[in-house]
Amino acid sequence: MIKLTNLTKSYEMGGNTVLALDNISVEIKAKEFVAIVGPSGSGKSTLMNIIGCLDIPTSGSYILDGKEISTYNENMLAEFRNQKIGFIFQRFHLLSKLTALANVELPLIYMGVSAAQRKARSIAALRSVGLESRMYHKPMELSGGQQQRVAFARALITKPPVILADEPTGNLDSKTGVEVLKLLTDLHKMGNTIVLITHDMKVASTANRIVKLMDGKIVSDEELEKYED
Repeated sequence: MIKLTNLTKSYEMGGNTVLALDNISVEIKAKEFVAIVGPSGSGKSTLMNIIGCLDIPTSGSYILDGKEISTYNENMLAEFRNQKIGFIFQRFHLLSKLTALANVELPLIYMGVSAAQRKARSIAALRSVGLESRMYHKPMELSGGQQQRVAFARALITKPPVILADEPTGNLDSKTGVEVLKLLTDLHKMGNTIVLITHDMKVASTANRIVKLMDGKIVSDEELEKYED
């Protein structure tokens, strides 16, 4: 599903070259639940942007769902991103003037789906996260946990093969954070590939595999044993 080979990313800052990712190679198979964890400055945000088709590497290979995309231009990346990646962000990234339903519909508008189909699919997506009764509320009329559920519904609406969650509990209280992590676990059980980006090892332990970054390099990659209740 996701294969990075000898991938590097560097930036020019103040006349100096900053190496954000240093020769990273990692593979994430379909239907895996993987957490990428590291402190600030470890390179995890840069890696997230590349996995999410928001940026391209300086060198190396990135294959997503069988396609080599490391050389895609911005338009190609945008189209591929809309088809393959569902995003869940720490700050939700909902449009404040739109209802929950309208926010969820947005990716389908970009895909050219008809209005009737958009509405039906978006209502179903909101129902799946327990928010059908709040679909005509705007973000400021929803709690943080409800806003994150809207973001989940929006991420799922195009049925992407990969769900990319960037610090999804970062702006939530502990109780709501647990509920959001359960949603991710449930999505994984339904067959979704989940990539979770976090600095918190407790949050990372929700996944079945933890990849640790430090100074732009992978320092460990381990499977976690999970036991069924």
